[in-house]
Amino acid sequence: MLALIGVRTSQLWRRLVLGSLFLSVCLGALAQPVGQVEFARGVGFAQTQGQLPRILGKGLPLMEGDRLTIADDSAAIIKLQDGTRMTLRPNSEMIVQQYQFKEGSEDNSMVLQLLRGGFRAVTGSISKDSPGAARIQTANATVGIHGTDFDARLCGQDCKAESSKVTEKALPNTIAASAKLISAQGVISATDSNGTKRKLVEGASVYQGDTVETGAVSKGVLIFRDESRLTLGANTHFKVDGFVFDEKNPTEGRFFVSLLRGSMRALTGLIGKANNRNVGFTTDTATIGIRGTGLDLDCSSAGSCSFFTWLGTIVVSPKGQTALQILQAGQGLFVSRTAIRPLTAPTLDSLQRPDTVPVDMKQLFISGGVSSDEVGLFVTVRDGHIEVTSSKETLQLGRGETGFAGSDGRTGRPVDTPLFIQLDKVPLPNSPNPMLLSVVGDVKNRSNNLCR
Repeated sequence: MLALIGVRTSQLWRRLVLGSLFLSVCLGALAQPVGQVEFARGVGFAQTQGQLPRILGKGLPLMEGDRLTIADDSAAIIKLQDGTRMTLRPNSEMIVQQYQFKEGSEDNSMVLQLLRGGFRAVTGSISKDSPGAARIQTANATVGIHGTDFDARLCGQDCKAESSKVTEKALPNTIAASAKLISAQGVISATDSNGTKRKLVEGASVYQGDTVETGAVSKGVLIFRDESRLTLGANTHFKVDGFVFDEKNPTEGRFFVSLLRGSMRALTGLIGKANNRNVGFTTDTATIGIRGTGLDLDCSSAGSCSFFTWLGTIVVSPKGQTALQILQAGQGLFVSRTAIRPLTAPTLDSLQRPDTVPVDMKQLFISGGVSSDEVGLFVTVRDGHIEVTSSKETLQLGRGETGFAGSDGRTGRPVDTPLFIQLDKVPLPNSPNPMLLSVVGDVKNRSNNLCR
């Protein structure tokens, strides 16, 4: 009798699988897939509204509108047409609400709705080429994706339970960014020390070694962690040569930047107030030292620069000369390779002074006020830029940062990286062999003392 039941169960399972495959073929004939399943373990389904569920398996086409459901102790890796890959976590549910992709199109878009659980993502062309075109909607907040590799997870008590099983010490939730862009018009980009170029939008991070470039009709305002501010004019190339800042020890901070071409208006911050010898601006014709300063630097013409101070004092050291020029507020200096002459009026009055731009340092840089054990949405960024917008405020996250959004609209950064994020055992979607790395079946129970 038991054998007969086993045979019938096996037959029923085969019919379900065949029915699922047949249905997926029929759906594929009616609509173009938006992606497919690359890997699946355990039990999972994709369901188009009004249709029967399809069992998740390698190669299964995914359609716009599909609801993806992952059972406990299960996982799936999906790949979308633009190259986005996502590992859907155990006990997760997500809807492919909107998806449109055509190579080179300006109308590409991706909207996913996370209902429960979470995922780990390595993003593709849509978020990298069209900032603002990709987002994740949750009950707590909307996650704007800007060329980003990140994890998102809706936590109940499950996350706290996972963290309680970890014996390692939590690492600080540090902010690696030197500055963030608080205002942007036109096209602005940054190129890192490895030569990799990325687009910048409001809230995006700038790091030590980055060269920031503005377009012909573009401008932007940067604020640094020490509250220094820069307004960049059009056709400007500017490099962060060195930036170090610890709010507990600002006298040891360093702020050194180069204006390679173009124009900027600068207001120095806490580093300059604590130790002005550790702040400097370099141009093609001179270096600038500061003494609690607001200043303009205009190097729009090749081989010459104009300097003007509107707050405090600056010291101009023309290249190739030992004499210093000390400028008080309201004074300026033109320096070329062949001539030096005083200026009686500024040249950048049409460019907004950076101290007139409102800024919320909490949303950009400050950690605290959030517990790693809270119930809500946690987002951690491995690379790129994420914007978490709740009903009350917007949190800007850069590389290495973790943020939180609660059901009450409150956002923030935990002081420490939550342990359930720090030691996540669910494989990344670009893992070379997810079968070997997948420990989903016992991710909640595995001992950390197992031999490896």
